Amino acid sequence: MELFDSLKSKIKGKDLKIVFPEATDERILGAVVRLYHDELLTPILIGDKDEVLGVAKEHGFDLTGIDIVNPHAYDEYDEMVNAFVERRKGKATEEQAREQLRDVNYFGTMLVYMDKADGLVSGAIHSTGDTVRPALQIIKTRPGVSRTSGAFIMLRGRGQEKYVFSDCAINPNPDAQVLAEIAVESARTAKMFDIDPKVALLSFSSKGSAQAPEVEKVQEATRIAKEMAPEFEIDGELQFDAAFVSSVAKQKAPDSNVAGQATVFVFPELQSGNIGYKIAQRFGNFEAVGPILQGLNKPISDLSRGSVEEDVYKTAIITANQAIQD
Repeated sequence: MELFDSLKSKIKGKDLKIVFPEATDERILGAVVRLYHDELLTPILIGDKDEVLGVAKEHGFDLTGIDIVNPHAYDEYDEMVNAFVERRKGKATEEQAREQLRDVNYFGTMLVYMDKADGLVSGAIHSTGDTVRPALQIIKTRPGVSRTSGAFIMLRGRGQEKYVFSDCAINPNPDAQVLAEIAVESARTAKMFDIDPKVALLSFSSKGSAQAPEVEKVQEATRIAKEMAPEFEIDGELQFDAAFVSSVAKQKAPDSNVAGQATVFVFPELQSGNIGYKIAQRFGNFEAVGPILQGLNKPISDLSRGSVEEDVYKTAIITANQAIQD
């Protein structure tokens, strides 16, 4: 079964509700109509109903049966404002909350927080900051996770090859503790995609072949990650070839239970992660699915502003799958 067929089968019939704050974007509307008619989830569009229906009509989309919620005419707005003020713990007055929750991303994120929805997909017309900031302020990270991170699922050959690359989207230079958290969250992401997680923390050194503060950070992160999640196979520090190529692994890390067979690759900082996934995408002809935000209490997904309708469709399916993870 192909990857997305498998993901669809896991969510079909579960009546998961996903919020789409960018309801006047034709890519969003096209994906939402497909998701609704494929009976994969229940979309919730955020915006002025007349404006949204006007855009839908212009592009030939039938939104019959799809909920459109207007923040300016929401029956439970007072309840939402009170919940937001309480969640922000003194960082927002009631007046500030009323103003801030008119923003579609804040409003949509609060629907998720208040269990009116199971997840949110945004970013087609908003920046990553506009999407992620409300999530960090309202949804927040899970216990034991100090930072969210962004993983890509790298696919090739109709999904026959699949790997996790992270963090390729969020943290410029994580310290050892954060890097360890990223490794563990990436292993959990791998399981969601039916990837057996063998986690390699990458470096320019393998098992002490070089000495530098950058190497020591990865060594310490490996130690922390193993303590955090002994149920996963995690090892480092490993050069990419030692992590991926069995013949090299035998030379550079013969005692490793990950080297030569890694499926999850954790980059030491964002610069190498971003470069790495794009090299695989352009030179290796991998499809890069993501970024998938990891570590939040509830799933919030950030689209690229260069996304096409198919990206929105797939991201929504991933978000719904995140909502049913333990």
